Amino acid sequence: MAKKVSFFFYAISAVALIGYVGLTLAQEHVYSGWLLMLFFFCLALGFRGHHILRGYSFTIAIFAAVSLAMYYPKYFVSIGDFKLSNLIVPLLQLLMFGMGTSLGIKDFTRVLQMPKGVIVGVVCHYTVMPLVGWTVTKIFSFPDEIAAGIILIGSSPNGLASNVMSYLAKANLALSVTLTAISTMLAPLITPLFMNLLADQYVEVDFWRMAWDITKIIIFPIGAGLIFNYFLHGKFKWLDDVMPVLSMASIVLIIVVVTAAGRNDLMLVGPLLILAVLVHNISGYVLGYWISRGLKMPEKDCRTLALEVGLQNAGLASGIALAMGKLSTVGLAPAVFSPTMNITGSSLALWWRSRDPVGDVKEPEAVKHRV
Repeated sequence: MAKKVSFFFYAISAVALIGYVGLTLAQEHVYSGWLLMLFFFCLALGFRGHHILRGYSFTIAIFAAVSLAMYYPKYFVSIGDFKLSNLIVPLLQLLMFGMGTSLGIKDFTRVLQMPKGVIVGVVCHYTVMPLVGWTVTKIFSFPDEIAAGIILIGSSPNGLASNVMSYLAKANLALSVTLTAISTMLAPLITPLFMNLLADQYVEVDFWRMAWDITKIIIFPIGAGLIFNYFLHGKFKWLDDVMPVLSMASIVLIIVVVTAAGRNDLMLVGPLLILAVLVHNISGYVLGYWISRGLKMPEKDCRTLALEVGLQNAGLASGIALAMGKLSTVGLAPAVFSPTMNITGSSLALWWRSRDPVGDVKEPEAVKHRV
């Protein structure tokens, strides 16, 4: 039955793609964007019917939403006098609150249980990605503010997606959760530091203002989530079901709003920016993995570090770009990085999933349930 449903959606997506190509060739762009959206949306639904492809369905759904933002940006910039960009910070705070509700004291005390993995992971993440981002801006000739956005995404903490990818990759999930938590908590100091050191040549960076903006987006909501989890853990089961859906919807909306705001600039640098982001992202995987291998860490930890280094919190980077008043330019690299890293991260995780790491140790059930 599932295969028949998937085939049905594949058929619709094929028809939509043919229609899109036809309208595009006929220069009928008024309706072609809707057909492109329908193609990606039905393709995402079709992927849901396959165990291997299911991990890509969310990313393909993002492409569906972005298609509308590219073709009809005015609908995603404002509703009446209300600018949709005003939703970005509250949505990020909601995401961080959700992260806080899933954390506990054990996630931070694991630093004492696996100090080498945590120290190497945090140091690699906050050196490899900022420096690779800076290098990428020297290789590619982007306008200053777009180049600053590449450094910004490289200077951001781990993305929440890294925990899911680590689980799929049969990596060290406990280490992944701890690294994400610690790198996120360090972001108010480290992200402005690297932006000040590496991106000040492109845009003006106010260290303390950026630190305060990140604190409001990250520290306060996570702190509230930790308090909620400590005192009310298990009393609101519905929250566990609702938060993942809200998180995915928030990520899609943030990407769409940023894409719509920077649509004209993206049309000019789109292909080159995608290539630059790919180089940045994949370099994080490669360097994270081989640095940890060089330090003779277990295979599970090497996989974890590869994903933790290469996957960034693109939503936070978009929020910082908004706080800087440069959402349509500095925010472009994070908007492109998010779907790109989901595709590459899912592919790498699924490839590793078919290859059991040597000395595999089962993860604690409490950690598994979070993803």
